[in-house]
Amino acid sequence: MSTLAVEIHPLAQNVEFTDDDLVVSLVDGRKVIVPLVWFPRLANATKSQLKNYELLGDGEGIHWPEIDEDLSVAGLLRGSH
Repeated sequence: MSTLAVEIHPLAQNVEFTDDDLVVSLVDGRKVIVPLVWFPRLANATKSQLKNYELLGDGEGIHWPEIDEDLSVAGLLRGSH
């Protein structure tokens, strides 16, 4: 019996913030929570700037135009910062 490796591309659905963390909800139900201090531009942004984000592609990335910050969902899952 053989098995096929299924490649899964994690996609963001929603982005939220706590006082200390970035919380990314994925379409498959998972949530990725990372400390804001990993991303100085986000940590220093205003609440208004943080709320102004765009999902890139089908949700493969997140872009904040006012602070010129881009993050990939795959990178967040890997723990890249």
